[in-house]
Amino acid sequence: MSSENGDVYIMQDEDNEEWVSPTPARDAVVDALTEATDVEADAVEALDAYLDPADLRALLDGERADPLTFTVEGHEVTIDGEGEIQVA
Repeated sequence: MSSENGDVYIMQDEDNEEWVSPTPARDAVVDALTEATDVEADAVEALDAYLDPADLRALLDGERADPLTFTVEGHEVTIDGEGEIQVA
């Protein structure tokens, strides 16, 4: 999902509750990284340093079928069309 000003948001289910909140994509990626690794949040650059925002927008809007995989601070991050983020 994207806003009018070009920011990209990922819809995240808060603790498997019924409420789904829009989270800025950068925040969602940083949260996933800090939870899965020892990367500090302030070490992560702007998300567009790692991937093309237009590609992410196309993925989340359903215009792109295959997940996006990119490297952040030495860790492989994959985002699928549902906004699920995996860190390896």
